[in-house]
Amino acid sequence: MNKVDLRLYAIVDTDNLGAENLTAFAGDAARNGATVVQYRDKHSGTRLLVERARAIHEVLTGTGVPLLINDRIDVALAVDAEGVHIGREDMIPDEARRLLGPDAIIGLTVKNEADAKATIDAPIDYACIGGVFQTLSKDNPDAPVGLDGFRRLAGFIRGAKPDLPIGAIAGMTLETAPEMIRAGADGVAAIGALFKSGNVPEAVRAMRAAIDRALEDRA
Repeated sequence: MNKVDLRLYAIVDTDNLGAENLTAFAGDAARNGATVVQYRDKHSGTRLLVERARAIHEVLTGTGVPLLINDRIDVALAVDAEGVHIGREDMIPDEARRLLGPDAIIGLTVKNEADAKATIDAPIDYACIGGVFQTLSKDNPDAPVGLDGFRRLAGFIRGAKPDLPIGAIAGMTLETAPEMIRAGADGVAAIGALFKSGNVPEAVRAMRAAIDRALEDRA
């Protein structure tokens, strides 16, 4: 059984959402259908990162939704988060696993063929492919991989690790999320579609329902 349910991967990100409502957003997401919450903060100091991560972790207590910290293994350890999400310029997965232990959730970003190959021997629990589409949520120097690129990268990973959950990120909306499920994703990661909607609980419920319907149709 997989450690992580990727169906609706909600990212609370200070660059896009500011810091004031992160904890409330995370709680709303977890209570209304998100299956993972990631805290991403590229610019704050370590002390503030730990304070915010701890507050988010506390609001998730009792929901069954894991908290993953973007990049920062030290912050994950400090707040006893369930895991981390790392990319090509972060700590290598083997070292993250050694520090976090066998029970932690470790996810890896896949942007190209080299990243996909890196998943084969890496001690990870899921891969997240993207950006798939254009997005305003992150300054990404890499061109979007598109649907065809997603299928190609996911196919390569599945050929080597058929049981590894694979998510999609960037440009996920009520329309594109089911499209990604039909293309083979196990779930999608979203920021703006959930947290810039004006009604977070409603947006999360709608996205989760669309994903679940697409998964049922694919089964």
